[in-house]
Amino acid sequence: MDLLEKISLKEVSKILDRKFVGDENHLVSGLNEIHNVQKGDLIYCDHPKYYKLALNSLADTIIVNQEMEVPEGKAIIISENPFEDYNKLAKLFFPEFNPSESPNTQNIHPTATIYPNVYIGENVTIGAYSTIYSGVSIMDQVTIGKHVKVGPNSVLGHYAFYYKQNGSKHEQMHSIGNVQVNDFAEIGALCTIDKGVSASTVIGTGTKIDNQVHIGHDTVIGSDCLIASGAGISGCVVIEDGVKIWGQVGCASNVRIGENAIILGQSGVSKNIEGNKTYFGTPCKESLQKFKEMAALQKLPEIIKNI
Repeated sequence: MDLLEKISLKEVSKILDRKFVGDENHLVSGLNEIHNVQKGDLIYCDHPKYYKLALNSLADTIIVNQEMEVPEGKAIIISENPFEDYNKLAKLFFPEFNPSESPNTQNIHPTATIYPNVYIGENVTIGAYSTIYSGVSIMDQVTIGKHVKVGPNSVLGHYAFYYKQNGSKHEQMHSIGNVQVNDFAEIGALCTIDKGVSASTVIGTGTKIDNQVHIGHDTVIGSDCLIASGAGISGCVVIEDGVKIWGQVGCASNVRIGENAIILGQSGVSKNIEGNKTYFGTPCKESLQKFKEMAALQKLPEIIKNI
């Protein structure tokens, strides 16, 4: 997520009271996670397994727990606890707002319909002819396009479910991302859409989401998708255009679902799947293959009996 103003390496190290390696005038323009990093970003890394990946990423500044050789044009900040220091910066540059009984309606289009008992946070935009039904909570940093419908008691922009284990405790990463709901999308009742931990959670143009669906942080859903009731989509998932996900499907994090794929009810998606095919089962496979396997299993008791 981009900072409002760039800040120098020297200033960042002073805030954290940490030693740095690199040009003191080296600039940081944003905070991000390695899976979604851009040039100019600052990230953290606290495990040797990911040192090389972090240093070779687009990130220019890395908070790391070990001194190391720094590639040209990059910088490191040496920290005993990179996660805590990253969180400190996130909370400083992207603070939470205190709830207000009188939300700022400057960016709500006059043609939008807002039913009673709707909570609207800070930096919220609602486009023309959109309808927000009773009981909806729209948290900070949410953008809703034109002709969007949000069903009763849904929550848009709650913080990301992202924790780092520290001994027996779980430390929460401060969410600095947002939610973007594009034009003509529909979100049913009792849905939850988490904000990005460091980027955007996106609902594509014309996508329709049924009741009681959860969308995790930083997930990007394409245009004209259908997601049926009870589906649970983890964080950092990419769902391409035209995908159909039927009831009670579960999807693991960091997977990509190809364009126009169909995932039948109660399936589990655990890895990337190609587009223009139909899938079923847990872990899901192409439906024809899965149904053949199920038919073969039904014959297993008879086969064993005749051995």
